[in-house]
Amino acid sequence: MILLQLLVNTAALGAAYALVALGFVLVLNATGAVNFAQGDLVTAGGFVALALAAVLPPLPAIALLPLVVLAMAALGLVVAGLGFLPLKDRPPVSVFISTIALGIMLSNTENALFGAAPRAVPPLLSGGALELGGVVVGRQALAVMVVAALLIGCQHVLLAHSALGRQLRATAQDREMAAALGVRVGRMIALSFALAGALAGAAGLLLAHDFFVTPADGMGYMLKAYIAVTIGGWGSLAGAVAGAFLIAAFDVLLPGLPALLPGLAALPGGDWLFSQTTATIVLYLLLLAILARRPQGLFGEPVTRRA
Repeated sequence: MILLQLLVNTAALGAAYALVALGFVLVLNATGAVNFAQGDLVTAGGFVALALAAVLPPLPAIALLPLVVLAMAALGLVVAGLGFLPLKDRPPVSVFISTIALGIMLSNTENALFGAAPRAVPPLLSGGALELGGVVVGRQALAVMVVAALLIGCQHVLLAHSALGRQLRATAQDREMAAALGVRVGRMIALSFALAGALAGAAGLLLAHDFFVTPADGMGYMLKAYIAVTIGGWGSLAGAVAGAFLIAAFDVLLPGLPALLPGLAALPGGDWLFSQTTATIVLYLLLLAILARRPQGLFGEPVTRRA
């Protein structure tokens, strides 16, 4: 029963991480550059939810989600307009620096407006937990999985089964050829940033109840997205999702092993062996091992083309 609870928590966290990683890959594929503000867009989503909760009547976070997604899509457009489009013909390092600068501006603005103390948004749904087959599962974890799955599904339908999605994919594959065929590449790039901002904002709302939100959290989320994409395959959407769930497994399952096998806690150094710190170390060792065996990542192509 404990194992099932750990798996549910892993799935919920992995689903939220997947939203962050997917937004990261959308911009990477469309521009060929890394948006280092992606993690700070996650925290911005949490703070937008906090601001909305403060001015609107008491509502569960599920009612705030559409407003957060729209606001963060607009902020994604701002990032595109300031951090990429003016520099699109410059070396990629220019975009790295500009998006880092925008992320720092976001975190400092959040600190000025909300302070540095951890804050929590309302739960997605009211109520505590459900009992399923004798296992108590939190409503929040189930709601996070459902909402994230719906958002990921909507993104898949957009990219795979719509004319707009075909234009986005054409821009990602070859900007020059797409422009020659009449695709408005600048608009598609801006839309990629908007979608990435919307996904990051949704993830920020989903994570900010159980894990709180602070202005300093952005770099941590950025690193998780970067690692997920590196493990899964640089530019691969499916790989980004797989990498996100792998990271969540390390975050939840390794520290949770003593609850599953109580004898482990009595081992010498058990507190350290089954801590979040050790889980992070093992994750990075796995990352190095994957890069040594498959530099292109688990789902990446063994050639220079991006997936």
